[in-house]
Amino acid sequence: MRWMRAAGRALLVGAVVLAGYAGFGVRADAGAASGSRGPLTLVTAGDLTDYLSPLLDDWNDGHPGERVTLVELPDSADETRAQMISELRSGRDRFDVLNIDVAWTSEFAAAGWISPLERDRFPLDAFLRPVVDTATFDGRLYAVPYVTNAGLLYYRKDVLDREGEQPPRTWAELVRQARTIAPKYGLDGYAGQFLPYEGLTVNVTEAVHSAGGSILRDDGARVTVDSDAARAGLRFLADGVRDGWISREALGYKEEESRQAFQDGRLLFLRNWPYVYADAGASGSKVAGRFGAVPLPGPDGPGTSVLGGSNLAVSSHARHPASAADLISYLTSERVQRKVLTEGSLPPVRAALYEDPELIRAYPYLPTLRESVLSAVPRPKSPRYDQVSLAVQAVAQDVMALRQTPEQATARLARELGPLSRKR
Repeated sequence: MRWMRAAGRALLVGAVVLAGYAGFGVRADAGAASGSRGPLTLVTAGDLTDYLSPLLDDWNDGHPGERVTLVELPDSADETRAQMISELRSGRDRFDVLNIDVAWTSEFAAAGWISPLERDRFPLDAFLRPVVDTATFDGRLYAVPYVTNAGLLYYRKDVLDREGEQPPRTWAELVRQARTIAPKYGLDGYAGQFLPYEGLTVNVTEAVHSAGGSILRDDGARVTVDSDAARAGLRFLADGVRDGWISREALGYKEEESRQAFQDGRLLFLRNWPYVYADAGASGSKVAGRFGAVPLPGPDGPGTSVLGGSNLAVSSHARHPASAADLISYLTSERVQRKVLTEGSLPPVRAALYEDPELIRAYPYLPTLRESVLSAVPRPKSPRYDQVSLAVQAVAQDVMALRQTPEQATARLARELGPLSRKR
């Protein structure tokens, strides 16, 4: 799935030789005894870039007694999660460090598959503030952010310039431009990721939060989706289909289909992840040099994105938790995070990198991405997140297919999520 390659394109790993770190960072009651050092196994989704192997070679050259063996699982969110869970449930110690999607942290922590970490062990204050929230559960740190992601609104700058228009900051401006300007140029108005899969959950969550609502309370203990704000978010999407500024074709889009539509010059506006910026600006793209990116709009101003990316966690059955914590420190250090961006084309979690003039010259979307990340929210936190997401997808599909009204949908979703909410 491309959402794993974008919201999850982050499930890659890399390390370089840096100065050592003191301390262990893993609770003494987790896995092997605290202080245990030795070889490691790091598990991730399939490597999608060329920078991974050389960087792991650097780590291994500098740490001959703590060599890392990489286990690559399929390049699919569902398959990766299923194989990780199968190993973790077995109680085997095959995996030490896990590179997990940010949406899985709560589930893995609640199940006891990953160990709590000591907050003081990692420089969390140096990270973009919202990304740390994706690594916590029940007020405790269970992982360390490695890569982040936030949705952006891509727009045809050449078209808006010709019309004397600025990119939209509100839903009303987006709707007006998508309805009136796009048809003049033979374009579809707006698209996101509307096929029933994880991408639809992301798009719906963004619309609901942008309108001031939520799906679950922050701790996952109470369902909050049956609200006027949530209905407003769903209505925004349904009206787009009904009024034609969201095409019926877009109901079958995932990340790559929507990117291709924009890159082929068929869309005025696109909601997608930062990876699109490089692809759409590359040689051969029909919109290279003719587009821009801004934060997602909302009802009355800037909207709210959902955080994507991945976190690094230590298995509760890790053989060498001290070495595992050191590896996580390396991977999240500023020097490695710079390489995550420059060699892996992945959004880093270190805040200072978003203000680096040299990086901004090379990646001009960084200030916009920083703004989006700082106002972003995690997906609903739940130990049963996979079931929560499936429920959201099913209901949202019916709304966007105009089979249910937003009022019917929020009531139905509240009923379906009730048994999945955490009972305290």
